[in-house]
Amino acid sequence: MMETQILYISLAVFLAIFTPTSLALKEEDCEVCIKTVRRFAETLTDELKKDHKLIEAEFKKFCKEQKNKEQRFCFYLGGLEDSATGILNELSRPLSWSMPADKVCEKLKKKDAQICSLRYEKQIDVNSVDLKKLKVRDLKKILNDWDENCEGCIEKTDFIKRIEELKPKYAHSEL
Repeated sequence: MMETQILYISLAVFLAIFTPTSLALKEEDCEVCIKTVRRFAETLTDELKKDHKLIEAEFKKFCKEQKNKEQRFCFYLGGLEDSATGILNELSRPLSWSMPADKVCEKLKKKDAQICSLRYEKQIDVNSVDLKKLKVRDLKKILNDWDENCEGCIEKTDFIKRIEELKPKYAHSEL
């Protein structure tokens, strides 16, 4: 009886330690990092992949063209001139070994957890969403994305009315 319990406990410990899926980073858990690293890795030639210093130089060039969340990701890694810290070697060395983007991001997350806190904003499809169920901040975001404003809007219904007025102008471009 005691031997059986020890066997079960040993098996549970073994599975907890050696089950890779429990540690695997999912794309939605670190979406900006994984997508940006993947996009950057696709730009590298075989020649560049051989030298991690060349990868770092290419990443700095890559970062100059980035905006929004990708630019923030570059800032965290040290890819921008005004970056306060630099952990570029945590990106460049694994890429030189052809490590997949999700594994690179796992390593980066261990060095700086905020790397995986970056998230893309979810786009709102005004054609299919019930505007009455959205929060005012989401309604304001729709108008902001359209570079429109809502003069004199105070109530939620005012924002909904303004979006409904502008919908024919912008709805066709979102289909």
